[in-house]
Amino acid sequence: MTSSTTFYRNKIIHGLYRHILKPVFFLQDPEVVHDRMTHVGKSLGAHFWSRSLVHGFFGYEDEMLEQDISGIHFKNPIGLSAGFDKNAELTGIIGSVGFGFTEIGSVTGEKCTGNPKPRLWRLPKSQGLVVWYGLKNDGCEAISKRLNGKKFDVPVGVSVAATNCTDNLDAGHAMNDFAKAFKAMEPIGDYITVNVSCPNAQGGQTFLNQQNLGRLFDILDTILTKKPIFIKLSPDLSHADLDAVLNVAHKHRIDGIITTNLTKKRDNPKIVDTTVPKVGGMSGKIVKELADDALAYISKKELTTGGKKLVLIASGGVFTAEDAYKKIRLGASLVQMITGMIFEGPQVVSEINRGLVELLKKDGFENISQAVGADI
Repeated sequence: MTSSTTFYRNKIIHGLYRHILKPVFFLQDPEVVHDRMTHVGKSLGAHFWSRSLVHGFFGYEDEMLEQDISGIHFKNPIGLSAGFDKNAELTGIIGSVGFGFTEIGSVTGEKCTGNPKPRLWRLPKSQGLVVWYGLKNDGCEAISKRLNGKKFDVPVGVSVAATNCTDNLDAGHAMNDFAKAFKAMEPIGDYITVNVSCPNAQGGQTFLNQQNLGRLFDILDTILTKKPIFIKLSPDLSHADLDAVLNVAHKHRIDGIITTNLTKKRDNPKIVDTTVPKVGGMSGKIVKELADDALAYISKKELTTGGKKLVLIASGGVFTAEDAYKKIRLGASLVQMITGMIFEGPQVVSEINRGLVELLKKDGFENISQAVGADI
């Protein structure tokens, strides 16, 4: 399919989504819509013919977007963030939608029902979501068993976290829970993300503390794996906090950082909706500047750090190719999204990838890897 054909195809699908599907979806409870779309995606991913049909509607490929990172080949740099496919039900369809990779979970040591409903809200004027799921998932044993031996069309990252429960208010217990999830999920997928920044768990963000993070990785470092390991950070950390995390990262078996998770700050000027739930973390354009600031700061620090260089994956407020390209030029090798797809439609993935190719050509780059960190 030519670039111009893809452009007009995406325009038509975007128009249908914006004027027909989105208004209908936004009249319904967001968690209900999410569950229904997950069921549809799972069904479409189960058959070759349906995957091929979806690829015809949403796929886009260009060699300029391909790159090898930490021994993993990515056909394009746009991935689905953890938090959308909590129980790894969509791995069969993600590549057909146009994503270059996906991250499942977060998966916890024990099965978790999450926080009480309601736990997902839209902020339409702010173009964001308020998320208070509380790490809802089927637990590492069930999910690992379900995925054991399964082959994937695109690279799959596995996000692990400590179970959202009162027992894990004790840091030592939470570390063992983390280790259980890590061990169970290690055989699955291509890389592992240690999610230490969920804003919606009872134990809080215990492991963003330098001492606790170091103690956690003292344990995780003993678990055998050849897979790259990332940690996912909060956008609400100060630069001093980021320095502390980087200090731990360079002392332990950590290959990269994901910037960032959800923000809890309610005084953010990007929040323009009059009613905002008091609980939960916020995504979308609300978190974009915070995430970009953390990304840029870490990128600059990495330039002056000897030894290994951390791979950076960026997340937060990606709605357009320009949003993704900015993160790439700030040092991200890969970019993740969720909220932009919900507000703009599933065709936005190929819109972003097609737009990235145009931006790369405009700036004289032959491959996406050449643009990584260009503004740092």
